[in-house]
Amino acid sequence: MTPGENGPSTPEDDPFGYLYADGQARGAQPPSGGYGYPNSVSRVRTVGERQYSQQQAPYGQPPTVPQQGAYGQPNAHYQAPETLPGGAPAGRRPAPPAGGTGRRGPNTKGLLIGAIAVVAAVVIGIGVAMINGDTDDDKSGNQAGATPTQSQSHAPSPSRSGSAAPGELPKTDASALQLGPGVTTASDIKGAQAKGGTYVTGFNHVGATVTWTVDNVEKSGTYRLYVRYGIPGVDADATLVVNNEVDSRPIQMKNFGGGTPQGDWEKGWKTTWSNVNLNKGTNTIQIACQNGNQCNAVLDQLYIVK
Repeated sequence: MTPGENGPSTPEDDPFGYLYADGQARGAQPPSGGYGYPNSVSRVRTVGERQYSQQQAPYGQPPTVPQQGAYGQPNAHYQAPETLPGGAPAGRRPAPPAGGTGRRGPNTKGLLIGAIAVVAAVVIGIGVAMINGDTDDDKSGNQAGATPTQSQSHAPSPSRSGSAAPGELPKTDASALQLGPGVTTASDIKGAQAKGGTYVTGFNHVGATVTWTVDNVEKSGTYRLYVRYGIPGVDADATLVVNNEVDSRPIQMKNFGGGTPQGDWEKGWKTTWSNVNLNKGTNTIQIACQNGNQCNAVLDQLYIVK
């Protein structure tokens, strides 16, 4: 020790002086006790020389290994670490993994990805439900217009009234016609398109008439009068009277195509037409059975096309 320090100044006062060269030069000797403890039964030995719980064998012979006691009985040669000089050796702690604290926390990244996936699935489900709901509403709203109505049909079809809505041409059928003497309606023959399947019969005698009062003609001019009729496979005709003026050309009700067998009324429904001159406003159209006409026919519908 250097002067001025508080440590021991003589080799005898320094228990570890024998470890240093200057201490040995001053005569320092190892203590009689073991490792600095006076009166200890242990002696200073070379590192690795002493072996606990084993007897030293003579030089050249293997050491004698103590026998282990029976299972469950203490070993006679066992010495607890606490009884050995220096006490029980401190246990080694495993070194923590490099780059971490030694403890692995929860996988927050995986949890975050899972939460985002759940939210995305919910949002997509709501969007699909809304789209399907809109689609169903559109289908239900357009269902009524899927089938063409009568006004959308290109082919003219007669109505059951002698007048028409603004912009439409008049139409009528047997139920709305004014019938002359001996003329009546019936529904025995199938295939009539008039209301209730009715048609005009009893027209096959001179003096028989049917009259149609045509209202709401918007403009004077030439129009085409269509007549739907039925015959038993035999040609027929009638006289056409428009606004009390007799047309010199009879309206023909022939067996067009020749496909109707004679006497078969159900297969004899056909359509004919004739040009007529109409005035603006109200007009009268009459079909009459006069001398020289072949009037064995039934009448179903009448309508006008410009």
